[in-house]
Amino acid sequence: MSGSNGRRPPPLVADRRYGAPAPKKPSGGKGAGTRRPPAAPRRKRRNPLVALVSWLVRLVWGIVWGIGWRIALAVGLVVGLSSYYFYSQLPEVSQLVDGRARGSVTMLDREGRVFAWRGETFGGMITSDLVSEHLRNAVVATEDRRFYTHFGISPRGIASAVRINLAEGRGPLEGNGGSTITQQVAKLLCLGVAYDPKQWKSEADYEADCRRGGIWRKVKEMPFAFAMEAKYTKAEILTIYFNRAYLGAGARGFEAAAQRYFGKSANDVNPAEAAMLAGLLKAPSYYAPTANLERSRDRARVIIGLMEEQGFLTRAEADHARRNPAQLSEAAQSRSGGFFADWVMESGPAFLTKETTEDVIIHTTLDQSLQKAAESALADVFATKVSAGSKAQAAVVVMSADGAVRAMVGGRKLEAAGSFNRATQALRQTGSAFKPFIYATALDLGFSPSDFVDDSPLTVMVKGSGPWTPANYDREFRGLVTLTTALKQSLNIPAVRVTEAVGRDKVRTVASEFGIQNNLAAGPALALGVSEATLLEMTGAYAGILNGGSAVKPYGLVELRLQGDDQPLIGQEGGIGERVISEKAAQLLTYMMTEVINTGTGTRARLPGREAAGKTGTTQAARDAWFVGFTADYVAGVWMGYDDNTPLKGVTGGGLPADIWREVMLRVHEGVVPRPLPKIIPEPRQPPKTAADVRTAPVPQDTGDWQAAPRPPQDTGDWMAAPRPPSAGEQIVRDVLGIFGGGRN
Repeated sequence: MSGSNGRRPPPLVADRRYGAPAPKKPSGGKGAGTRRPPAAPRRKRRNPLVALVSWLVRLVWGIVWGIGWRIALAVGLVVGLSSYYFYSQLPEVSQLVDGRARGSVTMLDREGRVFAWRGETFGGMITSDLVSEHLRNAVVATEDRRFYTHFGISPRGIASAVRINLAEGRGPLEGNGGSTITQQVAKLLCLGVAYDPKQWKSEADYEADCRRGGIWRKVKEMPFAFAMEAKYTKAEILTIYFNRAYLGAGARGFEAAAQRYFGKSANDVNPAEAAMLAGLLKAPSYYAPTANLERSRDRARVIIGLMEEQGFLTRAEADHARRNPAQLSEAAQSRSGGFFADWVMESGPAFLTKETTEDVIIHTTLDQSLQKAAESALADVFATKVSAGSKAQAAVVVMSADGAVRAMVGGRKLEAAGSFNRATQALRQTGSAFKPFIYATALDLGFSPSDFVDDSPLTVMVKGSGPWTPANYDREFRGLVTLTTALKQSLNIPAVRVTEAVGRDKVRTVASEFGIQNNLAAGPALALGVSEATLLEMTGAYAGILNGGSAVKPYGLVELRLQGDDQPLIGQEGGIGERVISEKAAQLLTYMMTEVINTGTGTRARLPGREAAGKTGTTQAARDAWFVGFTADYVAGVWMGYDDNTPLKGVTGGGLPADIWREVMLRVHEGVVPRPLPKIIPEPRQPPKTAADVRTAPVPQDTGDWQAAPRPPQDTGDWMAAPRPPSAGEQIVRDVLGIFGGGRN
C-alpha cells in the first residue's frame, strides 16, 4: 500500500514534533550519491592602516599600563607610608584642642560683668557629642555634607570646587578648595608642624603658611587626612575642629565664640545662633557679628537654608530661625570701654597682659553705665554743637575721689580703640586749668580766698630772656581783686603774682605731688599753664582736691588672676596716697572752684540742683581747651583740640568743653542723690587801703630779677571787663606773650 500510488507517506506525529531523522547516506559504489565538501570561506584582507593604528594603540596602552600601575603602586606606597608616619605622630585628642600660642585677657567691670576681651580667648574644651545638635548639624551642612561617608578627602568635592573656580576665572584650586572638615583640621594642626619662634617671624606668619592653598598643599594634606581618619573617630575629628577653629573677635573655638557673642555655652545655642557661628568659618573677621551684625545675619540665613535642604531642620524650624535671628549679648553689643581696656592692658606687666601665654582675668574699676553716659554725652555735643566734618578731637575721664577710673573715652571714634588714646597718651599744655595748684599752694601756706592780689601791669625780668610781661585774656586790668575773683575770672597777672609770692618751686612741688610731673616749667610762665599733662593726670590731680588734699594715683586694675585660680597675682596699685595740702586748704580751694562755675568762666557747666566745682583752661591760640571739675561723687575731665595742634576756632575751656562736661555729669549722676561739696566759705575782708598792704605785693626774690609796677586799687573789684580790640601797643604785648605761651581762661 505504501508504494501503490507512488507518494511518500505523511510524517508521524513524533516526526512533526521533534523533526524527522536525517536521511542515511546511500552506500554503494564509487561516486554513487557522493557530494564535494564545501570550500572553506576566503579570509577578508585587513586594511593595513587600520592594522597599524590598532597595533599602536595596543603598544601605547601596554606602555601606559606598564608604567601607570607601577607609578600608582609607588604613590600608594608613599601615601601609605606617609599616612602611617603621621598616624604614629598624632597625639591624643585632648592635647590638640587648644591651639593657641598666646593666652587671653578677660576684663570684668566693677560689678563682675565681662566688658572686654584681649588676646585669643578659649572657652575650654567642648566635645562634639555634647555640643548643641544644631551647631553640629550647621557645621556639617556648611562645610562638608559628606563628612560621615568619606575617608578624609572628597573627590566629588574637589571636582566641584575646581569647576566653580574655573568658571569664575580662577586657578583650579584658587578660592574654593573643596576641603573636607578633616582636611581643614589638618590645616588647623599645620600638618603636625609646631610653631617655632626661631623659624617664623611671628605667629601670624606661621598661621598664614598653615592656611596656604595650592595643589602641592592638597597633596600634602591627603596622607595627614587619611592618618587622622584612621587614628580618630569622626566625633573626635569634629571635637578638634570645634575647639581650634578661629571665629573672629579673638575667639578661638566655638565655646569661646558662643560666650563672646551670645553669653552662653556652645552646648546651648539654638538653630539661629548655631547658623551664625557656623557662618563665621568662611571669613571670621568679615562675618563677625560684632563687626557687622546684619552681614552676619545674612550669612546665617544662607546656613539655615542649607540645614533645611539637607534635612537637619524642618520647614517650620527653618522659618522660625529666619524670623528670629540671633541676638548678641549685652557685652557683645557694647563697644564701650575699649580705650579703658587698652589703658588697663598697659598698666599691668606685659607677660600677664599683652604677651601672656595664660588665660588671665582682670577685675577693673569700670562702671559700664557711666562709660555709656560719657560716650553718649560726647557724641551728642559733637552732633549738635560742632560743625559737620570737623576733625576736632576730644577725650573724657570720669573717676572717683580715690582715683578709681569709672569711664574713659580716648577719642570720638569708639571703634578706634587700640590706637591713640588722647586721655592717657596726649601730652598737652594745660593753660588756666593749672591755676588751682597755684592757689592750693597759697592756701596751704595760710592765704585766704578773701585775700587781695593786685591785677595791674607786671613785668618780670627773666634771666637769659629779658623782660616778660603777661596779660589777661581781655587785656584789661582790675586793680585789687580777691584770690577767689582772680581764680573764677581766670586772671593771668594775679596768678603770676601769687606764684612769685609763694615761690615757683613750692607751686611745682604741689603740682607734681598731685600727679602732674611732666617737666613743669621753671620760669614765671609756669603760672599760665605752659607745662604739659595728660587728661588722666589732670583729672587725678583734681580728685586730690576733692578728697581733702591727698594725692591719688589713678587706677583701673583692681585684681589680676589666672583663670581658674582664686588667689590673685596682682592687686590694686593705685588709690589715695600721701597728703599734699591740708584739708582746710583743700576745702577753701573747693569753695573758690565752685565760684568758677557759679559766677565765673565756667557757668556753662552748672548742674541744676547739684553743687559742682571746676576750672576752665585754654592755651595760647586755643590749641587746647579744658574743663576739669567735680561734684561730691565724681571727678570728670574734658579735653578738646586737634591732634596736629591746629588752633580751635571760637572755642575756649568755658565753651564746648564745659558743655561736654555738663552733659557727662548730668548723665553720670542720674539717680544719684545730690550731696554738698566739702567746702569752707571764708570770711569776707575789706580791701587794703594801699597796694603796699597787699600780701602778694612784690617782694625781693633770691634771684632779684623781677619788679612789678604797682597800681592804685580800683573800686571795680570783682567785675570782668568786656573785651575790646587791642591797641597797637597791646598787640605787641600779645605777640610777646604768644612767644612765651601765655594762658587763657
